[in-house]
Amino acid sequence: MRVSLFVLIGKCAGAFKEMAIAYRYGINHLVDAYQLTISLIAWLPVTLVAVLAVVLVPAMVELRTRSKEEQARFLGELDVMAVLAGVSFAALLYFCWPFVLGVMAQHLSEDTRVMSYRMMLGMAPVGVLLLTICVHSARLQAYGRHVNTLLECIPAVVLLVFVLLWRDSTSLLPLICGTTLGYFLQAITLGVLSHKVDKVRARFSLSLRSPQWPPMFRAVGIFMIGQLIMSFSTPLDQYFVAGLGDGSNATLGYANRVLALLISMGALAISRATLPVLSEIMSGGDQERARRTALMWAGLMFAIGVLVVAIVWPLAPFGVGLLFQRGAFTPADTAAVANLVRWGLIQIPCYFAVLPLVQLLASQGRFKSMAFVAIANFAVKAIANFALVGTFGVAGVLLATGIMSSSSFCSYLWLVRFDRSDRNTAEAA
Repeated sequence: MRVSLFVLIGKCAGAFKEMAIAYRYGINHLVDAYQLTISLIAWLPVTLVAVLAVVLVPAMVELRTRSKEEQARFLGELDVMAVLAGVSFAALLYFCWPFVLGVMAQHLSEDTRVMSYRMMLGMAPVGVLLLTICVHSARLQAYGRHVNTLLECIPAVVLLVFVLLWRDSTSLLPLICGTTLGYFLQAITLGVLSHKVDKVRARFSLSLRSPQWPPMFRAVGIFMIGQLIMSFSTPLDQYFVAGLGDGSNATLGYANRVLALLISMGALAISRATLPVLSEIMSGGDQERARRTALMWAGLMFAIGVLVVAIVWPLAPFGVGLLFQRGAFTPADTAAVANLVRWGLIQIPCYFAVLPLVQLLASQGRFKSMAFVAIANFAVKAIANFALVGTFGVAGVLLATGIMSSSSFCSYLWLVRFDRSDRNTAEAA
């Protein structure tokens, strides 16, 4: 409940931010450029964050049993590796940007591509900051502290302030400065709080001498393969939507923001609250209790997801209008976004239900199975996109996501209910 409250506060801040962007810019090529740029900048860092968020929390729970000196060494090495990985991603993106735009934005106007390039230069540090934020968040979660969820509102609040105070609605600077500064402030705040909670001052080092690294590399390496392939679903969606012309990316972006508000209320709360708990149960060796707990929460979250769909479906036009319809955002824009929101609701029940099952497999160290499921999910998503976008347009992207969520839930349910052999321990090793 506490995490849900924090998520609500954070997502309300995000909703106000989206309202401000809609008021200031509406649906135009500048918003297209912003949506495309932030998606591509965050693509590789968010992929690694998705892996680390699952792998780091059980590792941090186990690290609490070690000496303060060993904790300080590992945390210092981890911080340095996060920065190096973020810088590497930023450099790779900088050198590959012309090629990336040539592929992803070939159907967009030249003005949109020029804007995207300028935004990339200003928002390049976001990738580094996302990885740093992930490390400090895992430190807090390992101690059962979830204030990191509340602090996710910082980037949205900062961007909101910049967009509202900046008078020029044709300028890129409020989006660039607001986004980058927001993530910077979030990273600094989390760093201070994580030190206060675990009382460990990281000893920064380029070495990898801590004994935690070998199992960490094995877990990350296996899981990363699946997540990296799965992460291509974001640029895949961008590619299909960009092919539908200017305005499509912006429309999908607004719809995804509304869906993110709904999804995160349940998704972040249940995933962040259950992973430390399931890790504690597994550390005690009670696998059957952990399995029963995960299945119980999966059923409960599916029912909650169905209830959310039933409530939000008829209210979608009203909700989108309340959030966005002012200034440059017209009633026609409201109708287009509300239609996409309804298509996106299809994914919610299965998405909610799969989260406790994912946390169970993560606490068991079954990252190989999770990697295979991720690869299968991307295959389902790609096939569905090819089959549906031509018929349904932008809505086909969201329908494909719903099909992928159903496939993911069925796969994890089978792994939890019918694949309960003693391979869990062997696979984790």
